[in-house]
Amino acid sequence: MEFSKDLLERAHYWMRFTRAFDDRLDFLFKQGKIVGGLFSQRGHEAISVGAALALGKDDVIAPLHRDLGAYFVRGMSANRLMSQFFGRATGPSRGRDVNMHGNGDLSLGIIGFVSHLPQAMPVAVGAAHAFKLKREPRVATNFFGDGASSEGLTHEAMNWASVFQVPMIFILENNQYAYSTPLKKQMRVENLADRAVGYAMPSIVIDGNDFFQVYETVSQAVEHARKRGGPALIECKTMRMRGHAIHDNMSYVPKELLAEWELRDPLLKFETRLREMGLLDAEKQRELLARVEGEIDGAQAFAENAPLPDPKRLTEGVYAE
Repeated sequence: MEFSKDLLERAHYWMRFTRAFDDRLDFLFKQGKIVGGLFSQRGHEAISVGAALALGKDDVIAPLHRDLGAYFVRGMSANRLMSQFFGRATGPSRGRDVNMHGNGDLSLGIIGFVSHLPQAMPVAVGAAHAFKLKREPRVATNFFGDGASSEGLTHEAMNWASVFQVPMIFILENNQYAYSTPLKKQMRVENLADRAVGYAMPSIVIDGNDFFQVYETVSQAVEHARKRGGPALIECKTMRMRGHAIHDNMSYVPKELLAEWELRDPLLKFETRLREMGLLDAEKQRELLARVEGEIDGAQAFAENAPLPDPKRLTEGVYAE
């Protein structure tokens, strides 16, 4: 697959922006400015950005708490996302939820999620089934982790997608730990993609820290599904480089394992390739980092000055039968 200069520059911007935004949130939490908990996506940038860039504008995506880049690529502004973490009325959930929960925006093709995983998965499958019934050339994708892969709902969703051959791409982010439980204590299989065999679903295992692999693999799966080829499972092997949430010090993770994965950092791998292709030098890197920090400064200022939710509007958007 050929990668255009424009695509690679956009990918570089969004990966750097995602990393810097994540680092800023960590800093703000320690200052006591963030409402609720905080989940870092460090190490997942190639997956969230690569997969999101591989989709068409009319496709649907169901990202999770380590897929910050996907929200940005799909068009959610830094102002709105920063407002979400500050609990402001200008956030996607209008201050009704915090961190990455409640961040859906169907106008951007983003399906939101709740803390219980993988509840968004069957919703995404439902969207894919609707596309098939309406004969629309659209595709749905969702992200889930190795821990969520053991939930019954995951298997119900994959079985449904396979039985009805809907245009659905399952993106499994295998980051080695489900909270504090290592992979070897979760399951016996080496590759989680092997589980797709039980649903007669094609699957593949890729390096989740390699943007080029992620983008190419997801692009091919999306086009196959768009042509009524059915669903697919893509296992992206990566590593969660920070704790489950900010309160988690990761003392249960061997330091040598983290050191090994630090050398495979998705941003460093991507930027090394860009330099080899002659698309990145020290000056361009400085300009990009300065631009990113300036934009995040603006988003922080916006959120800090945004209004808090009005208690009188608490019941708006709440429905009951």
